Amino acid sequence: RFFLANTCGLSFLLQVLFFGFGWLFFMRRLFKDYEVRQYVVQVVFSVTFAFCCTMFELIIFEILGVLNSSSRYFHWKLNLCVILLVLVFMVPFYIGYFVVSNIRLLHRQRLLFSCVVWLTFMYFFWKLGDPFPILSPKHGILSIEQLISRVGVIGVTLMALLSGFGAVNCPYTYMSYFLRNVTDADILALERRLLQTIDMIISKKKRMAMAHRIMFQRGEVHNKPTGFWGMIKSVTSSAPGSENLSLIQQEVDALEELSRQLFLETADLHATKERIEYSKTFQGKYFNFLGYFFSIYCVWKIFMATINIVFDRVGKTDPVTRGIEITVNYLGIQFDVKFWSQHISFILVGIIIVTSIRGLLITLTKFFYAISSSKSSNVIVLLLAQIMGMYFVSSVLLIRMSMPPEYRTIITEVLGELQFNFYHRWFDVIFLVSALSSILFLYLAHKQAPEKHMAL
Repeated sequence: RFFLANTCGLSFLLQVLFFGFGWLFFMRRLFKDYEVRQYVVQVVFSVTFAFCCTMFELIIFEILGVLNSSSRYFHWKLNLCVILLVLVFMVPFYIGYFVVSNIRLLHRQRLLFSCVVWLTFMYFFWKLGDPFPILSPKHGILSIEQLISRVGVIGVTLMALLSGFGAVNCPYTYMSYFLRNVTDADILALERRLLQTIDMIISKKKRMAMAHRIMFQRGEVHNKPTGFWGMIKSVTSSAPGSENLSLIQQEVDALEELSRQLFLETADLHATKERIEYSKTFQGKYFNFLGYFFSIYCVWKIFMATINIVFDRVGKTDPVTRGIEITVNYLGIQFDVKFWSQHISFILVGIIIVTSIRGLLITLTKFFYAISSSKSSNVIVLLLAQIMGMYFVSSVLLIRMSMPPEYRTIITEVLGELQFNFYHRWFDVIFLVSALSSILFLYLAHKQAPEKHMAL
């Protein structure tokens, strides 16, 4: 009993630490430029983050054998119930509440309309299960299996989209092979064009100011002809020595647009030059090597996803155990596969967990800064919490396959009779579509960049 109390206390302490980390991340990274007016948003985000991290903690506990099986089962059940309650009921309701609160016409009846928004979400959330083989008539309407199956579809789709783009974008970003050859002469030439354009804008605006001054001195500003014929007369005729202001204004608008493009291109050339210099350093060469490694991984992953889709194949053995078995059989040596697969699986799952949390937090931060404002910040944070929760719940569904069979038992019991093979096949399909689309997009962007530079 003393050991059980200590281990349960350890689990609760870790949840408090995860909650505190989510709270600090919210304050120091997401909302550092905004005034926190709704603490319920901060609490919901931190609770979602804490229970998501706790699920990954329980995966580590499964591999290490921390807590007894009944205690781990209880914590799994509790965490899944809480995270599903947050993702399906709490976060969608508050999203609708803050959206309605920003509409003045609905402000008095915001609670009623928030319920309408939540019921609309529940309708489409439930209809999501119709086209997929995830329904089970054995379970109730609000059972864990019914809820987590639909959350899994959304989360796995999100994971596959991000993984497909990341598998292609990572080598494209790291490898110096894809960098344009930029010289100091190119940058100086473009900066000279930018300065000339700015000088032309200033000159034309001076002409417009002088013309306005002359017109004011002549009284033409106060005695402008009105009506249709007056407008025709002002366009077709002009006083001697006066400027055609509308034509000059069009020229100024065109030059300002050109100056914006030249400025962006100059900034891009400076960034590319810095990347070229960085690629010559030791750290740059290291990331260049990683780029080649990830490019091989990307090709292999696309190939395996295609094979899995074409032949309707899903792995039955975790990759670590399978890899060790192939190596041992090929080398013909005596090796404790079960012992080492446990430790290597622990390291592999730990790396997956850390990189998943870090990568998702970086992505969420960039996304928040890109589209947030003082009015929409609360809604966007709740949307990020929703995405984060579905992403991590789906990670548990997919990480399960990376664990040896003896460590999947409790996870499988808690998740219920889900079609695990469907989620892996669905991930392969979306990953393949995302990766091929990313390759096409980056190819067109890389091909268009030199043409744009030549045009400017």
